[in-house]
Amino acid sequence: MEAREKALTQTSKKARLEKRGKIITFICISIMVIAAASILFFVISKGLATFFVNNVSFVDFITGTDWNPSKIDVAGNPLVGALPMILGSFGVTLLAACIAAPLAIGAAIFMVEISPKFGKKILQPVMELLVGIPSVVYGFIGLSVVVPFIREHISGSGFGIAAATVVLTVMILPTVTSLTVDAIHSVPRHYREASLALGATRWQTIWKVILRSARPGILTAVVFGMARAFGEALAVQMVIGNSVVIPTSLFEPASTLTSILTMGMGNTVMGTLENNVLWSLAMVLLAMSLFFIIMIRFIGRRRKVK
Repeated sequence: MEAREKALTQTSKKARLEKRGKIITFICISIMVIAAASILFFVISKGLATFFVNNVSFVDFITGTDWNPSKIDVAGNPLVGALPMILGSFGVTLLAACIAAPLAIGAAIFMVEISPKFGKKILQPVMELLVGIPSVVYGFIGLSVVVPFIREHISGSGFGIAAATVVLTVMILPTVTSLTVDAIHSVPRHYREASLALGATRWQTIWKVILRSARPGILTAVVFGMARAFGEALAVQMVIGNSVVIPTSLFEPASTLTSILTMGMGNTVMGTLENNVLWSLAMVLLAMSLFFIIMIRFIGRRRKVK
């Protein structure tokens, strides 16, 4: 009888602990959802004020090339064309991804398939160290090394998309490499064994079997790196030149959404047109971040289906 009562008491204690755990988990998830929804609502409401309060045309905002919110054109419309910043953001992001992806895939193959011991002992800690370096350090190195090198050995002032691309490539390379390593690790061992048993060489196995099987994970890594590159602010601001024009060369000063935001947000008054258009840039940046997240989830879902 006493044993039964003890068992019932323990069961009730476990039930209470489980209930408390569910309540705490629900509270934490609710806080996260409320915080995310609040951020989305705040940024979208502020960003839309440009079009509904200040009566700026959305088409002119997206396609315009002149950025000077404090002035107006001959028709009385403010000069708030965001196309140069949008093109600058996409330019540095795509170029950085195109350079970082092959390097990351090659490094991941070396760390997993060619020299796992060396990769695990040497390269993996190096990648983790690079991930932890602050953005301002990357920007300062780019300002001190990359910009003078481009100015002295190539052309221009050194500031521009090329310098920003080099800095962003180094910044996203560790992230893309780490995720690519995980993707290659996830390929079942029997895939390798079956390929080698059929007479394929190690390189044929890597190219035809491992990389094809890990392709969804590698694409996810590249998109994740692009998302980080697209949202980077401080390092890009230090090396891109911050000139609100559509550059005709990779070595001419340009600007991105994040660089204009970091430069202008502290110099405007809340509620004015100058402040509202910056929130509109933030809304565009948020929309692109959501787009990258949707792409990552879509690729991950296709991977699970396969």
